[in-house]
Amino acid sequence: MKRNQIQKMVGIALLMALVLVMQTIGGMIPPIGGVSISLVLIPIVIGAAVYGIGAGALLGATFGVIVYINCVTGADPGGAMVFHANPVLCFLVVMAKGILAGVVSGVVYRALSGKNAYLAMFVAALVCPLVNTGVFVVCMLTFFVDVLAAWAGGGAILGYVLTGLILANMLPEVLINIVFSPASARIAKAVKK
Repeated sequence: MKRNQIQKMVGIALLMALVLVMQTIGGMIPPIGGVSISLVLIPIVIGAAVYGIGAGALLGATFGVIVYINCVTGADPGGAMVFHANPVLCFLVVMAKGILAGVVSGVVYRALSGKNAYLAMFVAALVCPLVNTGVFVVCMLTFFVDVLAAWAGGGAILGYVLTGLILANMLPEVLINIVFSPASARIAKAVKK
């Protein structure tokens, strides 16, 4: 095996470990003011930028597996409701959202990196949480409306989606990814040397 291949495997493995730790610890941190703080998408974007679309998909799949485990074990109470409603669809949804977030981030980074690495990282960092939450919302509205209704607690489902999923979840992820995108671009540049 060539040295570059070994370095790539080690780099991806380290990012997978980082995804595992960040998602596990992130699930233990209660929302602050109703807003969940999640850094787990950052290593997915970095991996997709540094090692390519396949690495983004693998890191997104790692994220999906951990989310699914949290759904099965009840570590994520909302996820447990989705799991109990339909375990197979729950698995497909969490895997699809993670994998697609990694793939699209990699595609965007690759498309823009020839022009400007910082812009490429910024847009990839922006797209990752949009795809992650967007796929989740579409799947929830398509397959798990009853669960959404329970989450909404008798309120309007659309209102819950806008406030509970988009404002309290996706928006903080977008902001965190954007804030860290310059550092992520520097990391990607250093690793690629």
